[in-house]
Formats: sequence, structure tokens, C-alpha cells
Amino acid sequence: MFDDVASAALRVALTGLAARQRVIADNIANVETPNFRAGKVQFEAALSAAVSSGRSPAQVQPTVGRSLEPTRLNGSNVNLDEETLSNVDTNLRYQLALQALDGKYSMLRNVIKGG
Repeated sequence: MFDDVASAALRVALTGLAARQRVIADNIANVETPNFRAGKVQFEAALSAAVSSGRSPAQVQPTVGRSLEPTRLNGSNVNLDEETLSNVDTNLRYQLALQALDGKYSMLRNVIKGG
């Protein structure tokens, strides 16, 4: 009941989005660090492929890679505008996934209570 595809996909999405929030915070904190390469979290394609192929989404793990974007004069390639927008987008997606999972559990609570 708690391991259905939708619940598993939402939990993986929350894990991936939380990882992205941490990486974005790290990127912003290191915006002026010489030779720092921005991190990028990826999980959406793997999650989509797992769901499409009928595999369990619970096996999907977010991966962190380093950006290959051009660098500034100090060797850092953190783009503060891009990181800020990504942070807002990630936070909104996290809230949406959390609300979806909460709605699913609320429905289960109502069924258990006999409502």
C-alpha cells in the first residue's frame, strides 16, 4: 500500500529535490571560491525511465555531477542568477511533491478511519 508506484516515485522525487537544494546551497556558498565547479543533481530522467519501463522507482538515486559551463576569471563557474532561479524552482517542486504525498496519506487515513 505504501510501496505503490506513485508513492515510491514521490519519495524519490523528494529525495532528489532535497539533494538538489543542498547542492544549490553549496554552489551559492562557493560562488567566489576560485576554481569551484558548480554541482548539478540529476534524477528526473532515471525516475521517468523507471516508471515508464515498469521498474520500481524506489531504486532510483540522485546523482551529482559537476557543471561544464564556462568559468569566470577566477575559475569558478557558478552563475548566481541561474542558481537563484533553480532554487526557487526546486523549492516549488518540493512543496508540490510533498503536498501530493501528504494528500495520498490523508486519503489513506480517511479510509482507515472509515470516512
